[in-house]
Amino acid sequence: MTGEDPGPLIRLFGLTGGRARPQGEAFDLVAIVTTVGAGFHESSDLIPEHHAVLSLCRRPTPVADVAAHLRLPLNITRVILGDLRREGLVTIERPRPAAQTIDERIYREVLHGLRSL
Repeated sequence: MTGEDPGPLIRLFGLTGGRARPQGEAFDLVAIVTTVGAGFHESSDLIPEHHAVLSLCRRPTPVADVAAHLRLPLNITRVILGDLRREGLVTIERPRPAAQTIDERIYREVLHGLRSL
């Protein structure tokens, strides 16, 4: 039958050109993706998924959220993100740990509480 949907596997294969891993440095689910510049890139080389990532990641967004938004498997999302990073359209960085300040008063209160047990 002509005009029949070739199925999700063929489509996914086409999105990545058959690649299963992104090029460049590896990144995990919690890595933060951010669009570089204004995020408006007119290029015939960009597929709809690229445009969706560029729009979504105007605000720093974890890789896992990008995959969920695209409704694509993580490995496919990573390839798409790797391509955008290679083109200089996004940055992908490890999340920064929250600054932990040690409040000595809290330690004293805990110690006092333990001693009163």
